Amino acid sequence: MKVDLSALAAPLAVGSGGVVVLVVDSLLPSSVLRAARRWVAAGISLAAMALAGWFVGRAGTPGETLGGAYVLDSFSLYLQGFFLVAGAVVVLVSLGGLGDETPPGEFFFLLLTSLTGMLTVPASRDLLLLFIAVETASAPAFVLAGLERKDARSAEASLKFFLVGVVSAAIMLFGMSWLYGWAGSTGLAEIARAVGARPRDPFLLAALFFVMVGFGFKVSAVPFHFWAPDTYEGAPVPVAAFLSVASKTAGFAGLAVLCFFAFQAAAGFWAPLVAAASVVTMSLGNVVALWQRNVVRMLAYSSIAQAGYMLLPLALVGRGEATDGQALSALLLYVAIYAAANLGAFAVVSAVKRQEGGVFFSDFSGLGRRSPFLGVAMTAFLVSLAGIPPLAGFFGKLLIFLVAIRSGAVWLAVVMVLNSVVSIFYYVAVAKEMWLPEPAGGAFRLSPSLALAVSAAALVVMGLVLWPDALLALPPSAVLASP
Repeated sequence: MKVDLSALAAPLAVGSGGVVVLVVDSLLPSSVLRAARRWVAAGISLAAMALAGWFVGRAGTPGETLGGAYVLDSFSLYLQGFFLVAGAVVVLVSLGGLGDETPPGEFFFLLLTSLTGMLTVPASRDLLLLFIAVETASAPAFVLAGLERKDARSAEASLKFFLVGVVSAAIMLFGMSWLYGWAGSTGLAEIARAVGARPRDPFLLAALFFVMVGFGFKVSAVPFHFWAPDTYEGAPVPVAAFLSVASKTAGFAGLAVLCFFAFQAAAGFWAPLVAAASVVTMSLGNVVALWQRNVVRMLAYSSIAQAGYMLLPLALVGRGEATDGQALSALLLYVAIYAAANLGAFAVVSAVKRQEGGVFFSDFSGLGRRSPFLGVAMTAFLVSLAGIPPLAGFFGKLLIFLVAIRSGAVWLAVVMVLNSVVSIFYYVAVAKEMWLPEPAGGAFRLSPSLALAVSAAALVVMGLVLWPDALLALPPSAVLASP
């Protein structure tokens, strides 16, 4: 089997960068301060991501390697670019938001290792490679959540995340093994043809159920969401940002590959289940978020609700080729907009925690007057997450809404709108706390890296208002090809 290393260049560059980070950090003299080590590790990480981004940018034509198990098309290239940008923003947040006790070499090595798995997920066209990629993205995150070794909550977050991750991996692998036994191949193209020939086979439907449940844990869909709030709250804020955006998107990338490519012919069975999960996930996430007074925990339940919105396009699969293409484009667009707003919000949370020592609503009191830049940016992120016009989040939700209406799933569109209205209350509660009370502290100190991360996210969220045509350029025009 011929291996085309040029097609694997992006994940290889990031994975190699992780090894370099670990080696360089171990060779630095013990006299070097931890802050200096952090900057060295972050610089190497950003260089590796930039090199991988160059490889992604120059991959103008589709290609494949590993016997067709790894395929570069517009879908995989788009998501690889997304993961690299999200990873770079997380590095910037980490520079200003990591605790002094967090070992920088181990942190950035684990981050790059997880990112390597994420870059591989959307290009995977084989069950075995897809499983390995998903677990490569997940396993380092178990350790990342517990790197603040002196914090008991961090250890608890890591343990809960690990236990749930092991269970989800076992369920997913069990379903994949059934699929292999049923179809006689691990290749998604061969599985898709077998599904098309026997879409109602009970053995197939059982295998699909287990695989979808496994991915339900990964994307924190209800009823598999219970790990997310405690993990986000206990993990370092940069890790919570990474999990809420890049890790979640990796799960959705794997789901999209399976739903739009391999399982499309059996959508009559699994699409109604996904629709039900979408409704319950967005509803529970929004309702429980109303009662939170810890901003990280509120953002955790918000991300659960956002997962419900992202599941909605998957529930529309099987309603025609045109609808499938529009649904996938809507999902990819919404993921990009959500990522910008959520990463920006976590960057602001990280800055507040560094200054105030906490992330409760009271810690944000008067933030808009103490730091107008952070106040305006955080308000924009919250408004975008709520889907209020004219910010980017509104257009992302509008596109999903229109696709649902055109496909005949009016009830899903109505539920989505009602949930968006509910979400306004808890997003506005944070904005109210930032602007109405009198500031209790002095001037706000913001590190350059956090300022850059907030600015980059705000540019996407608010910049799309000035250049709305850019919205149409975000999702690729040609996505997953039929087998």
